[in-house]
Amino acid sequence: MAKLNYLNGYLPSSEWEMELTRKGFSEALLELGEENQNVVVLDADLAQSTLTKFFAEKYPERFFECGIAEADMMNTAAGLSKMGKIPYLASYSIFLSGRAWDQMRNTVDYSFCNVKIAAAHGGISVGKDGPTHQSMEDIACTQVLVNMALFLASDYWEAKKVTKALAAIEGPCYSRLGREKVPTLSSADTPWELGKANVVVDGGDGTIIANGLMLNRAILAAEALAEEGVFPRVLSMPTIKPLDTDAVLKAAGDTGGVVVCEECSIYGGLGSTVARVIGESDTLVPFKSVAIRDMYLSSGDPWELMDLAGLGVDNITAAVRDVLARRKKITAMG
Repeated sequence: MAKLNYLNGYLPSSEWEMELTRKGFSEALLELGEENQNVVVLDADLAQSTLTKFFAEKYPERFFECGIAEADMMNTAAGLSKMGKIPYLASYSIFLSGRAWDQMRNTVDYSFCNVKIAAAHGGISVGKDGPTHQSMEDIACTQVLVNMALFLASDYWEAKKVTKALAAIEGPCYSRLGREKVPTLSSADTPWELGKANVVVDGGDGTIIANGLMLNRAILAAEALAEEGVFPRVLSMPTIKPLDTDAVLKAAGDTGGVVVCEECSIYGGLGSTVARVIGESDTLVPFKSVAIRDMYLSSGDPWELMDLAGLGVDNITAAVRDVLARRKKITAMG
């Protein structure tokens, strides 16, 4: 394997272990429950899946089972926040961003309620749950909300850090979590800060920006490209809003091209925002989005669905080659 320069405690694929991001969320809730008596948890009859059951067992007086009623749960959380509580509510992302979007917008976001939304089973990697449960749209639905901070953790450690940090952020927050076990890419020492990106792999041949499940695929793509003598930079972007525009523009200027990889629709996601930031700047470089392009997926194996949707490692390496080829063409044209 060609040698890459891993930074900030990130690991090469040869050292990865598999773990649930939901486990990081659940363990962070237990720590928060001990540290802060105002932290409460609400669930929509999915405590077994969201792993809020452990909080319920330890702090039953601060756990509220709302039943299959996400809209009511959203309003209840808003009310609790106005009483000085810090409510974390959990359900599947497709239900929270779909069924409860009205309440998310008008009750929580418009009123600037201090509500923390944990959106489990996000993206299409829920696999066998089928297209009715595969949320490609939730990032777009939540990114447009004026006051909402938006997060997408890539692994266990990042999910734990995000969940704990939300308690200190004043205002509404939306944090997407996946269903499947994913590689543990980072470590307990990897820095996390609201609105900041991390350099995962240093390089000068274009930049791959990724978050969530796609970050491990971005690293695999960088490792594959390194075997060809191509060394892209890889940026982890766990905070979608507020976006680290400085990191985006620095990477664009340093490396001459940007690829954004995300497990959501090509419309309204991280890629759309990064493209706008670049387009409105003086750092105009080739750009490519690796995202889901206008298609519903069937029920099936999560990883096969990811590849079918065009989110494979090969799709990322092809996108990097494309931006580098266009960079070369632009340079040749002067």
